[in-house]
Amino acid sequence: MSQRYSDSSLDEKLLEYRFHAELRLDANGNPTPGLPMVRSSLKARANAAFEPDASEPLPPPPPPSPTPGDEEHRPIILSTQSPAALKMGTQQLIPKSLAVASKAKTKSPARHQSFGAAVLSKEAARRSPQLLSAPSFSLDDMDMDTTGNLKRNLRTQSYRAAMKGLGPPSSKGDSVQLGPKLQALAEEAAQPPARYPAKNKKTLGRKRAHKGSFKDDPQLYQEIRERGLNTSQESDDDILDEPSSPGGTRRADTTIVVKSYRPAQLTWSQLPEVLESGVLDTLSVEERKRQEAIFEILTSEFSYLHSLSILVTEFLQSRELRATMTQTEHHHLFSNILDVMSASQKFFEALEQRHKAQVCVEDISDILEDHAEHHFHAYVAYCSNEVYQQRTLQKLSNSNAAFREVLREIEKQPACGGLPMISFLILPMQRVTRLPLLTDTLCLKTKGHPERYKAASRALKAISKLVKQCNEGAHKMERTEQMYTLHMQLDFGKVKSLPLISASRWLLKRGELFLLEESSIFRKIASRPTCYLFLFNDVLVVTKKKSEESYLVQDYAQLNHVQVRKPDPSELSLPGGSSRSSSVPYPFEVNLLHNSEGREERILLSSDSASDRARWITALTYKERQCQGITNKGELPQVEVTKAYFAKQADEITLQQADVVLVLQEEDGWLHGERLRDGETGWFPESFAHSITSRVAVEGNVRRMERLRVETDV
Repeated sequence: MSQRYSDSSLDEKLLEYRFHAELRLDANGNPTPGLPMVRSSLKARANAAFEPDASEPLPPPPPPSPTPGDEEHRPIILSTQSPAALKMGTQQLIPKSLAVASKAKTKSPARHQSFGAAVLSKEAARRSPQLLSAPSFSLDDMDMDTTGNLKRNLRTQSYRAAMKGLGPPSSKGDSVQLGPKLQALAEEAAQPPARYPAKNKKTLGRKRAHKGSFKDDPQLYQEIRERGLNTSQESDDDILDEPSSPGGTRRADTTIVVKSYRPAQLTWSQLPEVLESGVLDTLSVEERKRQEAIFEILTSEFSYLHSLSILVTEFLQSRELRATMTQTEHHHLFSNILDVMSASQKFFEALEQRHKAQVCVEDISDILEDHAEHHFHAYVAYCSNEVYQQRTLQKLSNSNAAFREVLREIEKQPACGGLPMISFLILPMQRVTRLPLLTDTLCLKTKGHPERYKAASRALKAISKLVKQCNEGAHKMERTEQMYTLHMQLDFGKVKSLPLISASRWLLKRGELFLLEESSIFRKIASRPTCYLFLFNDVLVVTKKKSEESYLVQDYAQLNHVQVRKPDPSELSLPGGSSRSSSVPYPFEVNLLHNSEGREERILLSSDSASDRARWITALTYKERQCQGITNKGELPQVEVTKAYFAKQADEITLQQADVVLVLQEEDGWLHGERLRDGETGWFPESFAHSITSRVAVEGNVRRMERLRVETDV
């Protein structure tokens, strides 16, 4: 046996002696008659916490087999031979603080056996195979209570806490005194049940000790996700309706949860003043939900204001960062963020004053409506500057090494929470687009009170109007600059000139494509088989690229006179009979039914990827899709955006975290979808979103979208 576990003769003798001396084996390795067979792990006497009761003597153990060179040892009685152990079977009793309470992932007791116990199990099984069929228990399922009885599924204690019980006798009550009797260790007092239900409910982040105010430990706005953004019937605040239980019973979520988000730190029901007032005992479920919705607008505004203050103090006011750019670049980067922060400060102070005046806030709809109409105009200016902001940041990041270095050092500061500056710059856009959803949640919670519902609906309409102004301001600024630039870059040459600059015209898509067949408009320059298309919302312009900032117009046609289709592989055959589809994997055909000269023109083009071809076909059918609309929105898949995405091309869409998008088309890792909060469509990478699999959530999203568009009417 020793050869199986050791290559050293000394180790062999020590191991064999230990088995014979401590396990009461005779010279042949068989258990001594009269002793129970032990199957579980054993403790060495140096760690034993129990000794047998002298009033119940056990049969005296026979002396160990004499071994040359071994000195006489004092007999030792294992804890497995105690009356309690004999009564329960073959399980060893150990100090409670050393036990593991959580169940093991596997029920095999061998996983938790010591080396000696594993050897004994194998040896005993070899000698007595019938033992393998006997039932066994895992130590993970057992523990000792204060009465000496075995219990199950108690919480585990750390090793350090357990070792406190093995201290010297001089410690004040923490040591375990070894005596002649079997002693039951005192169990630590169980944790008291939660004082209020929300303590035992599911949260999206780590637990923190509440200090009595949501302002004690402010969180960054990027790290929270308001429950009011949930669009399914079972939002997170509905969990508050469930009664608390010691086990913290939880209900499965029906909404997709973004992993990087954490909820607001403190709910209204957890406030000390609310608990002390006793109002929770008499408050209806509907009113409690309404108070939670009001309080969430307050706490989320405080987190948002906290993040804005970091943007100002760490980035805007940084002298080192300012020194790396011009005054114009600095203005484009930060715009009027100080005005936005001032508006947020006034809004928060108004909400906080109402909160301090009443434990149960009567209403905040008047505050929302007033600030949306008279104090939030700074948001429109900030959002209108977004195109310059993104362009300036990209330029500085790509071409300014000093800017990159200083920015990297600032982003490492603890106050920034490891987040990049761009996550702070887009905060006003995120906040202003979330306010309508939070206000809509307040509307839903006040349906039982007609006057409050009317006030909340007016506030919702005012905030929705503000968001529309922000979107229009951003689009108008971008489109005006874009059309002016293209007007300077397009050279119509011999083609009849087309006035480009128009308030109702904007760019849908632009890009270079491969020209597969020679056409009348490209015969003179067929040596370069490429063309560059500019697709506007009302006209398609076909050009040849002369330089990065100059394009020669070849032809154009009104968009309602343009047709596009994917040709069959047979249509791409070469004169010799071979197929051109192998060398042209992504072709599509564009027909100009009425071009600049009033005649029909056919152009066969090819893109470099399946997604690019799909995006061109989608853009070229813009007019058709506008007329048809989407009729089966409830049956289409939906995704929730997990991280912000900034549009890099005209046909892409900028998305904020937690945006819900209706998926209209999928192609090669890209999604074409409609943003539910405002109906804007565009392409974005599939990796920036997670699918919403719950049908309840999907249907709730569509109903909410339709209701918002009807009620706001903006």
